[in-house]
Amino acid sequence: MKQSWKVIRSAFLYLALTFATVVMAFPLFWMISSSLKTVEETNSAGLMWVSPHPTLAAYLEIFKNTDFTRAYFNSVFYVSLALVGTLISIAAVSYAFSRIDWPGKNIVFFLMLGTMMIPSQALIVPQYVFFNKLGWVNTFNPLVIPGYFAGGAAMVFLLRQAMQQIPKELDESAFVDGANHFQIWWEIILPLTKGPIATVATFLFVGLWNSLLTPLMYLQTVDRYTLPVFVATLYNINQTVQPWPTIMTAAVLTTIPLMVVFFFAQRYILDSVVVSGLKG
Repeated sequence: MKQSWKVIRSAFLYLALTFATVVMAFPLFWMISSSLKTVEETNSAGLMWVSPHPTLAAYLEIFKNTDFTRAYFNSVFYVSLALVGTLISIAAVSYAFSRIDWPGKNIVFFLMLGTMMIPSQALIVPQYVFFNKLGWVNTFNPLVIPGYFAGGAAMVFLLRQAMQQIPKELDESAFVDGANHFQIWWEIILPLTKGPIATVATFLFVGLWNSLLTPLMYLQTVDRYTLPVFVATLYNINQTVQPWPTIMTAAVLTTIPLMVVFFFAQRYILDSVVVSGLKG
């Protein structure tokens, strides 16, 4: 009887996970399906799951659009700069909070965590005024440079917790051998926290790549648009017939880098979760 309940519970769990997977994957399926349809099919009254005559016309058309290719390059350019700088600064600040003893460390750390309670919407106007006075509007500076100051208290907290799990004896041994803090951080701590760093990098990449509001505020010309802004401009509320195949094609091509990053980073993310669970 006990074994039967175990089988039933496992079967129910698999069914629930399968259902959740289908629900989560449906938007991706609908994007791909719609990108292979014609404008008439996507704007028809009836519901069409899959086109009877799939076409790649929308893909061929969007690759000829210089605004799309420029937006793709802009996204890769700004995300690369912001990701590298933000990740390095977060790793450095996390090391300072976890491995170095200095006066007022706990107070500063809790003040930093307190910034998570401030709604991001409350900072929109003062940030815009500040960057406008610096002459940074319509440049990538407001999107890139703020991250260089360890942007993201949650990411600092996550990486700090991971670094705190590393025995302090490693630092002491390195100091005896003549190493300084930078060498310990670069050659010992970072290699031992590859999993958490990959997790933080993935979260940062997803947030930067999908960001719409900030680029929409500061990038005011078409030649500086990022992918989310470009995709948003494809929808025209004044038109009755929308170019849904083109919109969905741009959305699919925007999603591909996210899937690639998750594919290569999932092993490190799972390792990070497993190690955190074992040591926690």
